[in-house]
Amino acid sequence: MPTYLAFDYGEKRIGTAVGDTITGTARPLATLTGGMDAALKLIAEWRPTALVVGLPLMEDGSDQRITTLTRAFAKALVARSKLPVHFSDERYSSRAADELLRDARASGAMTRRVKKGDRDGLAAKILLEQFLQQLP
Repeated sequence: MPTYLAFDYGEKRIGTAVGDTITGTARPLATLTGGMDAALKLIAEWRPTALVVGLPLMEDGSDQRITTLTRAFAKALVARSKLPVHFSDERYSSRAADELLRDARASGAMTRRVKKGDRDGLAAKILLEQFLQQLP
């Protein structure tokens, strides 16, 4: 079963998720604060088929400052993990994650306060599921 790990790269935190092509679904994993070393440890633990990195673009599709940093992170992942890395447009994943968290709190499905890492992991889940849905 092809398994994918997704990374929602940020300068302070990296949201992560795991998913597979059989179910086409993903679930959030821990939010990383250890940069590349933490990402490589997660890759060693899950042994995915490939990696997916969310590509943060402007609304018009152009790059922004974080896009350059994200591309460098993805390039380093390829070099260090020897796995293929795919990009997934993440323009609205954080906004969608915020809405899901707000709805979960409002409905009572989530009773604790939202933590900073909750949004990152949920955004990684969303971008991975978008990627999986686009596979042939």
